[in-house]
Amino acid sequence: MLPMKIIPFQSINPLFEKTNFGYSSTRHISNVEKFPKLPEILFLSSVPPRACGIATYTQDLVNALKDQFEQTYDYTFCALETDQDSPQYHIQPKFILNTDRSDSYLITTQNINRDRNIQLVVIQHEFGFFHSCEAGFETLYQTIIAPKVFVFHTVLPNPSAELKTKVTNMALAAASIIVMTNHAAKILHEDYGVARAKIAVIPHGTHLTQKKNPAELKRKFKVDNRKILSTFGFIGASKSIETTLDALPQIIESHPEVLFLILGRTHPNVVLNEGEVYREMLEQKVRDLNIGANVLFVNEYLPLPLLLDYLQLTDIYLFTSKDQHQAVSGTFSYAISSGCPVISTPIPHAKEVLTKQNGVIIDFEDAHQLAQAVIALLNDNNLRSALSSNSLHQMAATSWQNSAITHVQHFNKYLVKETTIQFKAPQLNLEHIQKMTTDFGLIQFSKIDQPDLHSGYTLDDNARALIALCQKYALSPNDADLSLIYTYFNVIKTCMQSDGSFLNYLNEKIEFTDQNYAENLEDSNGRAIWALGFLSAQKKVLPISITSEADYLIQRALPNLEKIHSTRAMAFIIKGLHQSNQAVYLDCIEVLAKRLVQMYKHEKSADWLWFENVLTYGNSVIPEALLCAYLATHNDEFRSIALESFDFLLTKLIANKQLRLISNQGWHLREQDKISAPGGEQPIDAAYTVMALERFYNATKRDAYKQKAQIAFSWFLGNNHLNQMVYNPSTGGCYDGLEEFNVNLNQGAESTISYLMARLAYQRINAVAKNSGLRNSLIVQ
Repeated sequence: MLPMKIIPFQSINPLFEKTNFGYSSTRHISNVEKFPKLPEILFLSSVPPRACGIATYTQDLVNALKDQFEQTYDYTFCALETDQDSPQYHIQPKFILNTDRSDSYLITTQNINRDRNIQLVVIQHEFGFFHSCEAGFETLYQTIIAPKVFVFHTVLPNPSAELKTKVTNMALAAASIIVMTNHAAKILHEDYGVARAKIAVIPHGTHLTQKKNPAELKRKFKVDNRKILSTFGFIGASKSIETTLDALPQIIESHPEVLFLILGRTHPNVVLNEGEVYREMLEQKVRDLNIGANVLFVNEYLPLPLLLDYLQLTDIYLFTSKDQHQAVSGTFSYAISSGCPVISTPIPHAKEVLTKQNGVIIDFEDAHQLAQAVIALLNDNNLRSALSSNSLHQMAATSWQNSAITHVQHFNKYLVKETTIQFKAPQLNLEHIQKMTTDFGLIQFSKIDQPDLHSGYTLDDNARALIALCQKYALSPNDADLSLIYTYFNVIKTCMQSDGSFLNYLNEKIEFTDQNYAENLEDSNGRAIWALGFLSAQKKVLPISITSEADYLIQRALPNLEKIHSTRAMAFIIKGLHQSNQAVYLDCIEVLAKRLVQMYKHEKSADWLWFENVLTYGNSVIPEALLCAYLATHNDEFRSIALESFDFLLTKLIANKQLRLISNQGWHLREQDKISAPGGEQPIDAAYTVMALERFYNATKRDAYKQKAQIAFSWFLGNNHLNQMVYNPSTGGCYDGLEEFNVNLNQGAESTISYLMARLAYQRINAVAKNSGLRNSLIVQ
């Protein structure tokens, strides 16, 4: 059969004419409809509850897109069905394509082309979907008017002439082709001749999970005191599960406590064509090898939460595919992103992801190699722990949240009409903060999402936490938040010394450490006053007993405050005293503010409008403090310098609608033309920037400050140089830093409280915007 004539993307079909809204039928040019508020992306794919890995993949992706960008696009489905597989949908798809029937392709194409809301069609492609009616599929993708993005789930090397023609035809019709590995991209380019510019590599998405205690999970599933090996997914001969069964006798000799979990039911297509022959063969092999006490079949299609629990209790995950051309595996991705040490056969996906630091690769169908690898890992608890930690760090970038960011930026290039990307703020979630809080206070550090009690406590973290919880309590009073407020206030009281000064560091036994006497604690003293002033101001919402006690502590500290000369400490003190709104503190505010003014005048030049000869950390609090001083004293000089210095700072921090924070790996010197290379960006600096922008917006009502506050907050949500989330919505924690090439996955107190402060400031700004009729979203072009 001769290949059909292909209409390349961006050429014009003679039956259609290019309008301002894309390609439109010439018969309807006079009646072009306006687009709705949100452009629509249609996903042509199998859809749950159809039992299919691509259905799960598409659902996970679209769920992530909706969670983060629901006000950027509408997301709809054209569900793929067959005569034998026509499920009952929980949510009815927009269209249904029966891939066994040629007339269904024509009807579906007509329906898609009639719908002017659809600005992009994403085709999840697997050859098996369309094998019964390839001509119908070819006609469909050629004649759909909207731009098309293909996602290739299989890319076979060394194609026949017929296969190469099929792929080439799709590539010509596509705006872009997404693959999930660099290996697949290389094959597409070298074996099929697809232009590199048309190929995008977006790794298979993975799920963020809260780390659970494996021992507790093993008790829950009644497999305690066992070493768990597992594999999961649809069961079929290509998974080569028999390789593991053949290896088990050797493994059991060294580790009789081993239990191999085979998680998942037989693939529906296998059942349809072969029945349960493969599973029955495996069961017979278990009997023949007399290993029944060491193997458990879990013959279910596991819901995601249950599957992730199984993965987290797994000591070693085994991926033993015999398909050397399998481009990518969702099961492999989910296992390694759950922190499982992985032993895998060398499919391209595994070779790109696994190194000696996070897994082991063995030859295909080699039971002896598998047994040796399993025994070696089971013998070394420290090695398994290291592999797990390395896997978590490596795979964080592939979370569905980060995948959604990459996809939405990619899709936006090919829409009929490019739109504005709008980040959606997650719901407030204090789960990680509560987890990090003991009866005494907020623990300083965390290993991933597990509190590190040995790191002890700091006044700094608990002062910030007190402010954040007071802010949240003012929005929605509740007993749980009030209890946290009392807890964090108690830490401040504990840290106050008899002379009215504060120490900062306490160990896990609530003893002051030597670190207090090796560091300058002026900044910590300033933060304590900031927190106490904020607490004092909550007299309308908090019990008078706690706000009065805050006033008393400020009075005790007052004699020491004018002795402080640290730039940021003075700024924190001004903010706290202004917040308390008591005239008795005006003299102190003015003394400290004039000190900042003198610093500014000493350093200022035509091209350097700053208080120091270098930009370091927490810069935004300094001009914000001067603005607070103006609001308290009405000294116009304070206002003028606050505005001038803050606007200068913003030119260094925000460019191309993205926040770039000063790196803690190399401060920004006045003689430098550009900010240092990416990396070393801290959540606390992003939070200070958002809070300062809120203050300046409220004081000046300049819309530019509100817009910049939205940009600054979106740094936490992926609008940064890595295009990765810094906030973890599954835990409610915030990662500790944004480095040049990766995110620091530890979710300590400072970063998590910083996110909460920024999130609350964004919510307050958004309330003003909502009253002005603007949408509840963060807009980033």
